[in-house]
Amino acid sequence: MTTAWARPVEGALLVDVRVTPKASADRIDGVHLAADGTERLAVRVRAVPDGGEANLAVAALLARHFSVPKRSVRVASGATSRLKTLRIEGVGLDVVSGVPAPSASSA
Repeated sequence: MTTAWARPVEGALLVDVRVTPKASADRIDGVHLAADGTERLAVRVRAVPDGGEANLAVAALLARHFSVPKRSVRVASGATSRLKTLRIEGVGLDVVSGVPAPSASSA
């Protein structure tokens, strides 16, 4: 399985996400297809984007979803942006099979 939003690297998976902070619930909405054609995993978290709280919430949500310890997930790039890349240690592309297909969005 190949995806544009997740790619394997030495013993880990890089996952591109689009984060919506201050949401009503922590959840993964599937794959977001931007107007420019790029795909990112759409993630909503209740945490505010202040002091890294939203980043911690995203890491915890992805750790639960991919069944890995929280310490295995870290922000690789985009710490202050809603568009981020997270590195998930110890998993491969096989774990992304349960994520819904891309949907176009105006956001």
